[in-house]
Amino acid sequence: MTTRNATLDTSTLEQKQPKRRKTNFFRANRGDSKFKRLIIHLILIGYCIISIYPLLRIFSVSLRPGNRVLSTDLSIIPPDATLENYKKVIDEGLLQWIWNSLAVTITTSIVGVIIAATSAYAFSRYKFKGRTTLLIYLLTTQMIPTAMLMVPIYILAIKLGLIGTYRGLVIAYSVTSVPFSIWILKGYYDTIPTELEEAAIIDGASPLQAFLKIILPLSTPALSITFLFNFSQAWNEFLIARVILGSNEAILTWPLGLNRLMGQYLVQWGQYNAGAIMVSIPVMILFMAMSKYMISGLTLGSVKG
Repeated sequence: MTTRNATLDTSTLEQKQPKRRKTNFFRANRGDSKFKRLIIHLILIGYCIISIYPLLRIFSVSLRPGNRVLSTDLSIIPPDATLENYKKVIDEGLLQWIWNSLAVTITTSIVGVIIAATSAYAFSRYKFKGRTTLLIYLLTTQMIPTAMLMVPIYILAIKLGLIGTYRGLVIAYSVTSVPFSIWILKGYYDTIPTELEEAAIIDGASPLQAFLKIILPLSTPALSITFLFNFSQAWNEFLIARVILGSNEAILTWPLGLNRLMGQYLVQWGQYNAGAIMVSIPVMILFMAMSKYMISGLTLGSVKG
């Protein structure tokens, strides 16, 4: 009897529960018509195609033999596709250029995040004389074009003996990227409740421990964005690297290395596009690996009331 009653009760509950509508690709909870959602998706697909097509053309040129850029064939993979350009650009030293760039950009990103994280915390939590003026000054430095900084950076690098060294390049990249990174982190620190630090200090933690164990873990999304910003700035930079490193082939970064393929009368477009495809791979891997950390709102629910 008990089993029978339980079966009847279960069947009765299933009948009383409303049937869920089957979901499909165009169904949404905001009540838009199917036609409107269809138009929205077609527009988004069109934008994706417009964004991806130039990259596909670069990939197509990299597979063409010789130095053939213009072609009446619109196929992405040409009939006579070959990996000859990839082999040639690797023989030119592309892998070494990528390794040099990785060493510089990762070091720059780590140094930039450390400096920006501590400086932004001071601007966010402490009130001191000249605080607003310094913040405005940091923001103003971002309005100066990089080309205008070439002469002072070069003079300072000569006096400090940093010409032709990675140290000079890391310092120059950090100086140019830290001000904006401070603004990014300062704005995020302002959203973190101060009650979290006060509770940690009451429990016996020092201000430094509260910063390292409370603020930094909650700031993972902002730290990730700052790291990616510093990385992308240093990874794609050409002018400062040209001034600091010069023409020393042993320490070239990939922008300087690929620039060697552009001669006065001839440009190796096949090798140039093959190199462009290969140097984009580390950036894609980094963005995919850190995308899960780029989520805001980690502090929601951390403070009651």
